[in-house]
Amino acid sequence: MSELKSYTFEEISKHNTHDDLWIVYNGKVYDVGQYIDEHPGGEEVILDCGGQDATDAFEDIGHSEDAHEILQGLLIGTLEGGVIKETKKTATADATESGVSTPLIAVGIFLAAAGVYFVLNK
Repeated sequence: MSELKSYTFEEISKHNTHDDLWIVYNGKVYDVGQYIDEHPGGEEVILDCGGQDATDAFEDIGHSEDAHEILQGLLIGTLEGGVIKETKKTATADATESGVSTPLIAVGIFLAAAGVYFVLNK
């Protein structure tokens, strides 16, 4: 595997549109533009984090193992000087699964995103 390219926040912040969308998650840089139309929570929640560190937002939602696997497929580099912190996922990597199904989680994320969208666009 080749070494990942390192990006500065200045470079990352320029990639914040629907067609050119990067996020930082736990010190790594992901190109999520190719996934935005498939995101179960809607495109707005990803666009809100475009060009920024989305670690807290991603962790607050409680994404599934499937979501983490999808994210790994979008990895393009690392954040220059970025620090990898312990997240809910890394803290519970050895724990057993919760038993909550992925579709149920996706529905919950969608409903939460829709609620935020409608509240903000009254």
